[in-house]
Amino acid sequence: MTTTARVTLQHEDERTRVTRWDFAPQESTGRHVHEFDYVVVPVTDGLTHVIAPDGTVTPSRLRAGESYARPAGSEHEVVNAGDAPLAFVEIELK
Repeated sequence: MTTTARVTLQHEDERTRVTRWDFAPQESTGRHVHEFDYVVVPVTDGLTHVIAPDGTVTPSRLRAGESYARPAGSEHEVVNAGDAPLAFVEIELK
């Protein structure tokens, strides 16, 4: 699936890249691989489905302001599985 979510680059320098993702219900990041370690900061509460390369779907409940971190190399697609708009900020550590 291609990216249907709205992507806004907020900052980038030699050490970090900060991107805001805004999703309507059922919008997606598209399948991608994370090149860098990253932190996600949810802006809104919501439900995502994280789809692995093998098609496995993992639901994930996001809570506004409750951050989480993941290592480089993660490959997946993230879909807003809720019925309301969803937003988060992704901070990549180069």
